[in-house]
Amino acid sequence: MSWRPRLVALDIDGTITPVGREDVAPAVRAAIGRAVEHGAHVVLSTGRSLIGTRPIVEDLGLDGTTALCSNGAVWWDTAERAVVRQLDFDPGPPVLTLRDLLPGAVFAAEVTGFGNLSLGRFPDGDLWGEVREVDLAEFRARPTSRLVARWIGRTPEELALRMADVELPGVTWTLDHTEPWLTVAPRGVSKGSALEELRQRLGVAADDTAAIGDGHNDVEMLRWAAHGVAMGQAPATVQQAADAVTGTILEDGAATALDHWFGA
Repeated sequence: MSWRPRLVALDIDGTITPVGREDVAPAVRAAIGRAVEHGAHVVLSTGRSLIGTRPIVEDLGLDGTTALCSNGAVWWDTAERAVVRQLDFDPGPPVLTLRDLLPGAVFAAEVTGFGNLSLGRFPDGDLWGEVREVDLAEFRARPTSRLVARWIGRTPEELALRMADVELPGVTWTLDHTEPWLTVAPRGVSKGSALEELRQRLGVAADDTAAIGDGHNDVEMLRWAAHGVAMGQAPATVQQAADAVTGTILEDGAATALDHWFGA
């Protein structure tokens, strides 16, 4: 019998859904279902907040597994329908640094399961859940598991150039390759680190793991997996971190990769 992973980590945006949307293509949905039927632990591993992840979990009918949200800072038990782990940080120091670096940027701090506090106004549809605009003092007062920044009127390339070699106090950050968007997580937390801890808890061997993703926040996950697959539209740096490259999101590339392991 050909090799099949026992733990499959799937990014959401740009991998199983178009960015910012909730519709999973029929071929991808069917391929995920086959992986579950073969007994694989299918884990959604995403930069999305919990409130943006839950509709995908429910739509796919994933039960008895864990969804890793906010780049691994928030763990959602899909059977218990409860947060079983949450790592927070103080948003004040990184926000103060980023306000100087990115004039005109707007910021949002996740309120897990509900929405966001925002510092400035985001474009409609950018954030999931309830959004409450607050002043700097209130924004800094509440720890969060996920901080995001959008540099209004700038490009992803401008943001990447401005953030080159920047270290933010006490946190880890990643950039989006399609929008001028930056995501901040607690220091040392990534999709890769969260998946390694989950793998050990599940008792899955390191060489029985696979992952599929398309973004810069997927690099650690792709390197973590015994077999990492980058989507066809992923930036070159992401593809270089993977063991293989599949089709694009428009070509149902995630389904192609999953069907290689679990059959069509």
